[in-house]
Amino acid sequence: MYEQELEANLKQLVDRLKKRSYRPLPARRTYIPKDEKSTRPLGIPTYEDKLVQMALKQLLEAIYEQDFLEHSYGFRPKRNMHHALKRVTQIVEKERMAYVVDADIKGFFNHVDHDWLMKFLAKRIGDPNIHRLVKRMLIAGIQEDGKFEPTEEGTPQGSAVSPLLANVYLHYVLDLWFEEAVKKQLKGRAEMVRFADDFVCMFQYQEDAERFYYALRKRLEKFNLNVAEEKTKIIRFGRYAAEARKKAGLGKPETFDFLGFTHYCGKSRTGNFRVKRKTSRKKFRQKIKAFDAWMKQARHQKLAKTLAIAQAKLVGHYQYYGVTDNYERIKAYTYITQKSMWKWLNRRSQRNSYTKEEFYALLKRCEFPRPRIHVNIYD
Repeated sequence: MYEQELEANLKQLVDRLKKRSYRPLPARRTYIPKDEKSTRPLGIPTYEDKLVQMALKQLLEAIYEQDFLEHSYGFRPKRNMHHALKRVTQIVEKERMAYVVDADIKGFFNHVDHDWLMKFLAKRIGDPNIHRLVKRMLIAGIQEDGKFEPTEEGTPQGSAVSPLLANVYLHYVLDLWFEEAVKKQLKGRAEMVRFADDFVCMFQYQEDAERFYYALRKRLEKFNLNVAEEKTKIIRFGRYAAEARKKAGLGKPETFDFLGFTHYCGKSRTGNFRVKRKTSRKKFRQKIKAFDAWMKQARHQKLAKTLAIAQAKLVGHYQYYGVTDNYERIKAYTYITQKSMWKWLNRRSQRNSYTKEEFYALLKRCEFPRPRIHVNIYD
């Protein structure tokens, strides 16, 4: 094991880096569920390659954190998804945006162009040793079932440095372009919020939203990327959306999904317009299915271990999805996952089965976490 001779191995690693002879090994490919119908490939690097990636990430982060724009929230220090959600709310509610372009880049991480990425890095980094190291990481390849697969494009998901390289790519492809080129050509106000490759753009006027969407397609094509047409749309959304659609006989305002939440037009208790959100239907189904599949496998473990892991899963779900206006969805998640637990625990054996009353008494004794709101969008 690498750790057993850690000091000697690290010395050898540093020597190879200094001599420029270090070459990362192909990452081991594994798959995780993406949604109900597909999986997401991950590249698992070796222990040594992880160390180099983490060191490179720290170096690049110190440089690019000075450059990255305010509307970029993904994989950055002291920023998270909840900050991005709060910013979307502020923009729509306070700046009176009326249209949303809900865009999706098709297979972004798999299609990052290596040549363009290296050109972008050269704008801020002059050291050829860093260029060489990044290039070797990009082309290290993938190992799957004993077969080597070259990586001629994309950044491997699973790499510690991959999200940062993705942010560098989109900083030049999308962020700067939006701020320095797009906004100057618009009639009204416009703002963007981006978390990695997931982003929404908000506009004051429909004409600006439509012009932007057309320009976005052309812009992405220049850098060998494409809009996922089936996941991208322009909708009327905001303070006056309900009234406008009612006049047109179109029913309730449309919604958009961002970071696992469906955003919809609502009202406060005093009748004022508010952006509200709930767990998206797709994510809700996915999380329920994943919990049920885990519970099916875990039912034969020791009860204490199963309950501890289930508790951790619920707490993690509440901490992310427990945001303003989403209490009913996390309450529903609690109810369905507890039904799943009762079902699978009772399939271990008849002797160890529980009545419903006994099961809920067990959860009470274990002080099972209750659903609650963890994040106030208006803080």
